[in-house]
Amino acid sequence: MTETVAIIGAGLIGRAWASIFARAGWNVRVTDPDANARVVAKELILEELRGLARHGLASDPEGIIHRVTVCDSNAETVKGATFVQENGPEVLEIKQALFKELDQLLPKDVVISSSTSAIVTSRFTEDLPGRARCMVGHPVNPPHLVPLVELSGAPWTSAETLERARKVYLAIGQVPIDVKKEIDGFILNRLQGALLAEAFRLVGEGYVSAEDVDHCVKNGLGTRWSFMGPFETIELNAPGGVPDYCARYTGFYKRLASQAAGPAVYEGDNLKNVVNAWRYEATPERIARRTRERNERLAALAAHKKSQPELS
Repeated sequence: MTETVAIIGAGLIGRAWASIFARAGWNVRVTDPDANARVVAKELILEELRGLARHGLASDPEGIIHRVTVCDSNAETVKGATFVQENGPEVLEIKQALFKELDQLLPKDVVISSSTSAIVTSRFTEDLPGRARCMVGHPVNPPHLVPLVELSGAPWTSAETLERARKVYLAIGQVPIDVKKEIDGFILNRLQGALLAEAFRLVGEGYVSAEDVDHCVKNGLGTRWSFMGPFETIELNAPGGVPDYCARYTGFYKRLASQAAGPAVYEGDNLKNVVNAWRYEATPERIARRTRERNERLAALAAHKKSQPELS
C-alpha cells in the first residue's frame, strides 16, 4: 500500500518536501494557513519537479504531481498520513501549538517530524501525551537538491521514532545523520556558523573582500567539501592520516581557536563594514534570479554525484 505524508506548511521547505516525497512514490497531502500559499502550492511544486527532471533527477513531473493534494486544514491534511513533516514558522509558540494539535489529531504510531533549523525538540513537545513520537528532521535549503537531514530527538523521543524516521528519509533519497543529544543549532548550522563568523571578521576588519571570501569557499574548500567531509579531507593531508595531521598542523588551529570570532562580528561597525563590502543590492528580482541559478547548479551537481561511486 502506498504511504501518505502530511506536509504542514507550504513555503519553500514544505514544497520541497512535497516534491521529494511525491517523487519517491508517496501520496502527499499539503496545507498552509495562508490561503494564497495553498492556491499556488501545486504549481510551484510542479515547477520544482520539472527542474529536477531537466537533470534526470525525476521523471514524469506531470504524473508525479497527481500524487499531491492541497488541503484546507491540518485535520484534513493528516487523514490517512503515516508520517508528518511540519514546516511552520521558527516561532516557539507556533511550534508548541502546532505539535499540540497534531498530537491530538494523529494515531499514536505516526511520527511527527519538524523541519525547524534552531529549536530543539524538547522545547515544543515536553507537555504532549505523545511526545515519544515527536522529533526534528532538519533539512538543508533547498531539500530537494541538498539531501542531508539531521535527526534530533528530545530525551523522551523513542528509539523507534528515530529509526522509523531514518528509514523513511533513506527511502525517499535523503541522507539522514544522527544528532546524538540535543544542542542548539544542531550540527550543520554550528559548522556553518563557525565559518560565517570568521568570514565576517576577515571582511569586516579589512583583510579580504567579500567576493574573495566566497571564492575561497566555492573555488577552494567547497570543491573538496562537495564530496569529502573535514575528517576525510585532513586524513589525506598528512602521510599518517588524522593523528599525523593533528601532530603536524594543529598548532595554528589552537591559536586560532583561542582567538575565535565573537558575536561582535555581527554588530556595529563590523557589520556595517561587511554590508558595505557586499556591493549587490538585494532586490526581489536579483534574489529570485540567483535562486533559480543556484538551484540549476545544485541540480547539475546532484546529478553528477549520483553518477559517481562513493569514496571507499
